Amino acid sequence: MSWIEALQRSIDYLENHLESDFKMEDAAAEANVSVFHFQRIFMVLTDMSVMEYVRRRRLTLAAEELALTGVRVIDVAFKYGYETPESFAKAFKRQHGMSPSEARSSKKGFTSYNRLVISVQLKGALPMKVRIEEKEAFQIIGVKREFSCENGENTREIPKMWQEVHQNGVDDELTKLNNGEVEGMLGVCRMMDTATNTLEYWIATAYEGNEVPERYERLEIPAATYAVFEVVGPMPQAIQSMWEKIYSEWFPSSSYRPSGSAEMEVYSNDDANKADYYSEIWIPVVNK
Repeated sequence: MSWIEALQRSIDYLENHLESDFKMEDAAAEANVSVFHFQRIFMVLTDMSVMEYVRRRRLTLAAEELALTGVRVIDVAFKYGYETPESFAKAFKRQHGMSPSEARSSKKGFTSYNRLVISVQLKGALPMKVRIEEKEAFQIIGVKREFSCENGENTREIPKMWQEVHQNGVDDELTKLNNGEVEGMLGVCRMMDTATNTLEYWIATAYEGNEVPERYERLEIPAATYAVFEVVGPMPQAIQSMWEKIYSEWFPSSSYRPSGSAEMEVYSNDDANKADYYSEIWIPVVNK
């Protein structure tokens, strides 16, 4: 089964569970990737989280039912997963700009989000510099936090974490402590709990030493096969653009898929605003 077919199967799974509970693990299994990578891929390709897509689609179908049938508002609310009519009305108005009862007679129309369909587009004319590299296990030290993946919390809070380490001097100190094989600052992301949908994010550096300097923690990155993508351009636009290209162009046409292990962004010790700033994305992969 191709990458495109696998992603479409996961979307079909979500669509088949708009009127019932679903498990993120089952949706990810349809795409043959981990929960973390499924949600990351989905966000990169659609600019919204899985749960946001489900919410929008449920409210779209709810509006259609209210406009075309005489079903009670409370029944529609329960059908699409809302515990109370009040919470349903609040979400409905946020998306459609009107109350559920107004949807029956309003001529303004409602905001409709259509079912996602993965299609193949002619892309890839611009080259991507990527190498496949075997890496032995190595250690990193740094600071870590846990973030929820719900409603895009991780995408909002991780940049704030980077701002903090720039302001409190942690990045300068870690730069001086960098004595491992991988040069530069690292942003390391790994899934922690699929049940609560949380991830662990490290701002760190490769470090060889028996003692961990005060205020830092240590993590061993296991041996892995990495697809290493070169990124040239100012932050954060260049690296965000590369993530999209990786999942929309490279994975669909390659013989690899993400393994589910911790992935990294590697930042060189230079001015991140420069037009030729160099960084890398490291994704652990396995052959299909």
